Amino acid sequence: MFYGAIVVPVGTMVLGSESLQGFVTQSVTNYLNIIGFLALIIWLGELILQRDTLKIRRNIRWAILILLIVMMCLLGWLHMRLDQLLDAETYVISNSDLFTRLHSWYLIIITIQWAFSLVLVGLTIWAWRDAQLFNSKSR
Repeated sequence: MFYGAIVVPVGTMVLGSESLQGFVTQSVTNYLNIIGFLALIIWLGELILQRDTLKIRRNIRWAILILLIVMMCLLGWLHMRLDQLLDAETYVISNSDLFTRLHSWYLIIITIQWAFSLVLVGLTIWAWRDAQLFNSKSR
């Protein structure tokens, strides 16, 4: 959120061009995607290790995690396609129309991914709270 809300607009202002900022974003999103995959691996571990007391909540959490993994893979594929359209040496986009369409899909998917991640965070905190209450009652 910080990158999209702060870094991109400031970078565009400093560099004087959305296209030039796009070449910065091209490199930065490699790191963001790696961090995203690591976060999903941690969440996978959390779901495997944590015994959720509500079966429906556990199933929803698993479904959301699987959806997030699929979206992350799709974002990785889109990122590679977008990279193919950018020439980092000349700062030229080889097919602006295709780039715009693919980039729009990238932004839509990442927004949906962000929303589902917030739901997963909420469900995870709820599960942790229930586990803590369950553990304190069983003592």
